Amino acid sequence: MRKEALLYEKKEDKSVRCGLCAHRCVIEKNKFGFCGVRQNIDGVLYTYAYASAIAAHIDPVEKKPLYHFFPGHLSFSLAAAGCNFRCGFCQNWEISQVSLAKEGQSPGGGVPLLPGENLTPQEIVRLAVENNCKSISYTYTEPTIFLEYALDTAKLAKEKGLHNIFVTNGYMTREALLAVKPYLDAANIDLKFFKDSSYKKVCAGALTPVLDSIRLMHELGIWIEITTLVLPGENDSESELGQIAQFISGIDKDIPWHISRFHPMYKFSGHAPTPEEALRKAAQLGGEAGLKYIYIGNIHALGSDTRCHNCKKLLIKREGFSVLENKIKGGRCSFCSAIIAGRFDTFDGVQAPA
Repeated sequence: MRKEALLYEKKEDKSVRCGLCAHRCVIEKNKFGFCGVRQNIDGVLYTYAYASAIAAHIDPVEKKPLYHFFPGHLSFSLAAAGCNFRCGFCQNWEISQVSLAKEGQSPGGGVPLLPGENLTPQEIVRLAVENNCKSISYTYTEPTIFLEYALDTAKLAKEKGLHNIFVTNGYMTREALLAVKPYLDAANIDLKFFKDSSYKKVCAGALTPVLDSIRLMHELGIWIEITTLVLPGENDSESELGQIAQFISGIDKDIPWHISRFHPMYKFSGHAPTPEEALRKAAQLGGEAGLKYIYIGNIHALGSDTRCHNCKKLLIKREGFSVLENKIKGGRCSFCSAIIAGRFDTFDGVQAPA
């Protein structure tokens, strides 16, 4: 459905400046922003992503991936169409790269419609509670682009005792992050490259706003974990991976770093998968930078368990996205009593993937 957008500035010529993401698009009358789902109609900015769920599933929270935020629990996962990046390797490109602007939609002939099911914030929260989810994750596409939808849902979720999670590229404005901060408990942020030129070439974005978002989320007390997809020939040099590790470590050595294996898809279908050696090297660089929790994802049986940073004992045993065993008690290692960074409770059972 169409809804007036948040965070925009009206100009005298009936153009508007969107303040949602770091593109800060100036949108002329009847035109769309870069995301392709926000349109200026006669000087008023509207979003078409509100209450239009292009994907809704129940996932283990580990799938986000979040390994230190109530591990083993279920999260209701929600997405609306659209994105503010153009990543050629996007695994969800069929829903993230939907754009009304590409389809030549205009105010004439009725309200443009995005693909998706009409699902209100109230219905989302009800479904999350009925399915024993501990949280709602705004994921699969970029949640910044459907902030109005996510924000209304997050407010209701809080009232029901649910947590809220963003799985994000981090390319939002400070204003957008401050708007959602009172309701946002955790985020997994993609740190895709450590070169501005790579962000521009591959994603049509920039590095600095992503780094600023990571710093600000940490300052605001939002639990964060960071994911880097290791792309052969793009960001897999020791220099670049080492810079990413050093950046994370410089903010907080307790931030978990998820090093993810690339599999060919979308515009990168001709690339080779990430070699195991490159993933292990990245993990080594993370350790040298002082990071306490390093995980290797998208590859079976390699680096998904949580170990105590102090005594090195196995604390959380995972198989795929399932938690088989959890020996963290009261946020501490049950062997040496070291504090384990994260948000934990007493769950210690087995949770199979949804």
